[in-house]
Amino acid sequence: MQEKVLSSKKNGMAMMILFILLYAAATAVTVISSVRFCIPVMVIGIVWLSLGWIPFLGLKVLKPQEALVLTLFGKYVGTLKDDGFYWVNPFCTAVNPAAKTKLNQSGDVDGGNAAKSFLTLATGTGSGAASSSTYVNKKISLKIMTLNNNRQKINDCLGNPVEIGIAVMWRVTDTAKAVFNVDNYKEYLSLQCDSALRNIVRIYPYDVAPNVDTTGDGVADEGSLRGSSEIVAGRIRDEIQQKVAEAGLEIIEARITYLAYAPEIAAVMLQRQQASAIIDARKMIVDGAVGMVEMALERLNENNVVELDEERKAAMVSNLLVVLCGNHDAQPVVNSGSLY
Repeated sequence: MQEKVLSSKKNGMAMMILFILLYAAATAVTVISSVRFCIPVMVIGIVWLSLGWIPFLGLKVLKPQEALVLTLFGKYVGTLKDDGFYWVNPFCTAVNPAAKTKLNQSGDVDGGNAAKSFLTLATGTGSGAASSSTYVNKKISLKIMTLNNNRQKINDCLGNPVEIGIAVMWRVTDTAKAVFNVDNYKEYLSLQCDSALRNIVRIYPYDVAPNVDTTGDGVADEGSLRGSSEIVAGRIRDEIQQKVAEAGLEIIEARITYLAYAPEIAAVMLQRQQASAIIDARKMIVDGAVGMVEMALERLNENNVVELDEERKAAMVSNLLVVLCGNHDAQPVVNSGSLY
């Protein structure tokens, strides 16, 4: 389905003035013919007064970044895309299967919101008036919109369940494909976002893990959901774009808005991270302590401060390591006599 833009129909003002003049002329003709008893002319005037409202149905007003897909007796006629005042065949009907679909996203261009609010305040009607007002709005938004899909629980490449949410910036680029190639382009986009998110997340671990290939080149790398968010978001965007190209949609950007371990393993993973941090800290402390002991022994030997045999060196190393690696302040013990 190829989009056909109707750019030669922007003559709504001239057609409206013409129809008003014809209506005024028909009224005058009807009155004059009824006075003069000219039955044929009066019948023509009455017929026009009865049916003259039909051409007004072809008047269409579009604001910037709005579009209207038109069909005539089931056949695609074309799309109005530029802002302006149009007149088309009054028997043409606007088609937008996603007109009533509201996702967790930025608001659609809804020309009926003002009318809906006015009807609710003026007549006191509730959901019935609001529903009918929303139903008649068939305009398609061409603005950049933001879809904030619900959070999903997905297993990463290590099998750990994580919760992740994304925000997708998108817009309609081909109205004919969006309306006729899929049943509902908004629901189609939402489902494809969920599918693409699941396909990409299962490739990465939540945090950096050894022997994990996230690029598919057969070489282990340090890719992760937490540390490679830009790369993951780019792959999610490309995955969604491949799926929705036939629906006439363009994915501008995808961003990760929420990332965490699932509640059932969050406490365990927190303990794991704490243990890893403690081990790294202990390793650094031990490395530093060993270096300080080596330096102390070297300085004692260089300056000939004291001569230590192997047993005394071992005792000194043990004491220094206890002092340097201990969690609490050391309690000194003063030996007033000989070591032997």
